This record gives sequence, structure tokens and C-alpha cells, in this order.
Amino acid sequence: MQNLCNIQPANRVKDVKEYYFSTKLKEIAKLNADGEDIVSLGIGGPDRPPHPDVIATLCSQAALPAAHGYQPYVGLPSLRKAYADWYEKYFHVALNPDTEIQPLIGSKEGILHTTLAFVNPGDGVLIPNPGYPTYTSVSRLAEAKIFTYNLTEDSNWEPDFDALEALPLDEIKLMWVNYPHMPTGKSASQQLFQKIVDFGRKHAIVIVNDNPYSFVLHEQQLSILSIEGAKDIAIEMNSLSKSHNMPGWRMGMIAGNPQFINWILKVKSNIDSGQFKPMMEAAVKALQADDEWYEEVNREYRNRRVIAEQIMEALGCTFCPDQRGLFLWGRIPDHYASASELADEVLYQARVFIVPGFIFGSNGNRYIRISLCATQDKLAEALHRINELKNQTKY
Repeated sequence: MQNLCNIQPANRVKDVKEYYFSTKLKEIAKLNADGEDIVSLGIGGPDRPPHPDVIATLCSQAALPAAHGYQPYVGLPSLRKAYADWYEKYFHVALNPDTEIQPLIGSKEGILHTTLAFVNPGDGVLIPNPGYPTYTSVSRLAEAKIFTYNLTEDSNWEPDFDALEALPLDEIKLMWVNYPHMPTGKSASQQLFQKIVDFGRKHAIVIVNDNPYSFVLHEQQLSILSIEGAKDIAIEMNSLSKSHNMPGWRMGMIAGNPQFINWILKVKSNIDSGQFKPMMEAAVKALQADDEWYEEVNREYRNRRVIAEQIMEALGCTFCPDQRGLFLWGRIPDHYASASELADEVLYQARVFIVPGFIFGSNGNRYIRISLCATQDKLAEALHRINELKNQTKY
């Protein structure tokens, strides 16, 4: 389209690209419109509904005449208490619901609010490679100086703290960590969290752990805030998207010491106007789910995981069986030049969408990611199509 007035976007818009899944899903929609019937094993959006009681609560609350007004910027007291009770029960972390918890419109929003609360233009931000692309894009929008730290298969997808010590740490204000890790499925440990907290305290670097995957194929939940003294330097985000099948609801939270939470609230309260009351009431119900709910969800994911592993094997990929979360991460065969080559071959010839690891950083160039957010029938169909392609082309 011709720009008659020669209007240009802000520099920060020039520094970022449209989110990979935003562009790729448009391409897949076009392929489907053309009759290709793509099986998507891409995005990590749970495809099953939340607990029936959650939906019932949403509907009953939405029918109340007083339910549709503006709500407190800090969320309902009952929601903050439900988050605190959830953390106490499963993560063994005590949080003051009045001062140490801030509900969010999804944790992706929290990445922006936290960055704006702590990072000035030119401040350094530490970002994992591979890692969630939004850490990088939001840091660029905030005009931060980006430093990546390597996570590799050889290091068991954990930071190399000696390499971190060699960075200009006096320039760095914030460090993003994400355990259980996406895309690699690496679990955290008390020992790893202790090292990260010690590193942050030593160098006065705020640590933010993005923790949405703790309930998916994970027997024990772990929070960085369980480490003694962590609240002095660490913040944790969580979400109901993955754990409670509520990705479209945009229900998240952030926890930390009262000063940190207050700074984040200053940003948040000037950007959004709170959440829909019936959704918050329904989120309270979700957080009260019993252990059987989580077990039933994971039973289905375990069955899907079996087929996802068969897909990896059919593609000639190798993978660590001890992965957690909504995905399976695998290393591609050596004869492919890149993960993109394999992903494109599977998309355009087998009509199956898998994610090339380069989108998570350069350390993902030799890896692909398969989502478990597809039915067993869809996964089986993807396996069938890939096996047919394999028989034709001999991977």
C-alpha cells in the first residue's frame, strides 16, 4: 500500500518482526482454505476444555447484572487468595495475597509489564538461547540491550555460570529463566534454582522465572520462590493456560516481594483496565481443582506423547525421554541442512506442521518441536502421513 504522507513507524516497530506463529498460522489457514487439510502440531494451545465446574461458574456469574463493570486493577481478593492457596498447596511457597500477587491478563502480558517496570532503554537483559521469542521481542520494544546465554544439550539445557560471569554484568538489569523449560522440556531442580538466585543476588540482577508448565507431565511442582531469600531478587509468573486448559481466557499471575509487585502494578494499571469478573470467579474455581483433575489431563498427554515419540522416530530425530511440558523436542538427522528444511518438507509434502527450533534461538537450529495439543487421532494421522512420505523419500 502506497504511503502518501510518508508516515514511518516508530523505530521499535522496525526492530521486531510479527510473531512467528502469527504469520505461520495465516499461511496454514490459507493452505487449509485451498484444501490441503494440514495437521498442526505447532502451537502449544491446549485443545480440551477446562473443568466443567469452571465453565458453569463462568456462565452463572456472567448472568448476574452487576458482573459487567470495571474491576479492581489488582484483581478480585478471592482470586489473589486462590492463587496464594494454590502456591501453598502445590509449590510449598507462602505468598501474601494482598501484597505479593498480581493477577495478569495472561503471563505474556506480564513479560511486557515486568520489562517496563525494571528496564530502562540501554539496560541489559539476559535471555536464554533457546527460549521463548517474546522475551527478545519485548526487550527490543523496550530498547534494551540484549545478552543471550547459551543452553545446550551438552550442558543439559542449564546455564553455564562461568560463561555468565564473563559478561558485562554491571550493564544487566534483568534475567529471564523458564523452568520447566520451553522448548526443551528440561525440568528445574532446587540446586539449579539456588544457583540462579545466588547469581542474581551477587550481581543485583532481577530474576524472572516463567513457570506455566509445572503441571504438564510433571510429578512435582517447583517454584524459584521456594529458595530461601529468593523474593529479594526473584519474581515468578504463572498461568492457567497450560495447567487448566484455559489459553484463550488469558488468566495469569505474577508473584514477588511487595515492592516489585507494586512497580509492576504501576505499569499495568496504566495499560489495561482489569479482567472480566465472571472469568476471575471461574479462575478461582479452576484453582480449586483436585488432584484427579490434573491426573486426568496428564493421562491424555501421556497417551499423546507416545505417538509424538513415534513421529520423532519416523523423522529420524533423537530426543531425551525425560522431557516435561506440552512439547517434544528432538534433534534432526545430520543430513538435513537445518530444522527449517525438515519442517518445510514435512509441511509441504506430508501436510503436517511442526516447528523448526530456530525460532527459539540459534541453539535450536538443529532441533524441531512437536506439540501435544492435538488429539490422538490427529497425531496418528500425522504419523501416518509422515510414514507415507518416509516410504517415498527414504529419510
